[in-house]
Amino acid sequence: MISRRDYLKLCLATGATLGLKPGLSWAADPAGAMRKDADTPLALITRAIPASGERLPAVGLGSSATFAEVARSEDVAALREVLQALVGHGGRVFDTAPSYGASEAVAGRIAGELSIRDKLFWATKLNVAGWGGGRADPAAARAQLETSFQRIGKPVLDLIQVHNLGDVPVQLGLLKELRAEKRVRYIGVTTTVPRQYAELEQILAREPIDFIGIDYAIDNRTMEERILPLAQDRGVGVLVYAPFGRTRLWQRVRGQALPAWAAEFDAHSWAQFFLKFVLAHPAVTVATPATSKARHMIDNLGGALGALPDADLRRRMIELVEGL
Repeated sequence: MISRRDYLKLCLATGATLGLKPGLSWAADPAGAMRKDADTPLALITRAIPASGERLPAVGLGSSATFAEVARSEDVAALREVLQALVGHGGRVFDTAPSYGASEAVAGRIAGELSIRDKLFWATKLNVAGWGGGRADPAAARAQLETSFQRIGKPVLDLIQVHNLGDVPVQLGLLKELRAEKRVRYIGVTTTVPRQYAELEQILAREPIDFIGIDYAIDNRTMEERILPLAQDRGVGVLVYAPFGRTRLWQRVRGQALPAWAAEFDAHSWAQFFLKFVLAHPAVTVATPATSKARHMIDNLGGALGALPDADLRRRMIELVEGL
């Protein structure tokens, strides 16, 4: 852990090296980064996993979207920088899936080369049932799981979730076996498909899972009504996907200046504005926006620094976004 003064110097240097535009990163705002004693330790907000009490930094890294696109290319140097930025600036959670192209394999290789494999909290997924639903072949599911272990390069993985609620009886059953064998520490299910929310609620109510993965953003709040409260009541951790609404929120704020009152909760970029809204919900454990740029990774981690908006500020944030 480093001091605020040294951290600011590091981030400004990183920004200069990577071509960071002024104001893009929280670290480019000395008033925000240096609000407290410059020599006190700087730490990211952490959240406890309900099942164990283990604490995780509240912002991590997803590997879909642009991360997956770069992973398919011949030059993955940018992803090396992203993973270095994640770990170097206090992050841990890396969310991936076999269906994200080469992301899982490339990240596993890079983490090994950088000797950071054990510093990451690895969250991957399982689904051989396909998007159309149907049954999952147990042999194929076991093969996919073993491939993930090999790609990541660890005998025990932190979290594996059934992707998109694919044949939950079969595939979650396999994950329960892995948890009992202590080959995986936590298990869960994911969906970002609204028509599956009712099924997700049923699974939350009856299954002994540790996590869910769900989409959640300032302009996508349906899950606040039932899913997030139920997860909180059941003691289930929540990984948030698409906290930027994929590209929706960036389209809304294009050309718009960040409001001055965002500084009241230490948001110094739109990314931090959106992430802090999500993190302000008490059910959320970690938000995992995807990126293939180190400067964006640093900026995203700033969303887990400083204050979070209270209920009144959250309403004001919603009104602002809805009015754009």
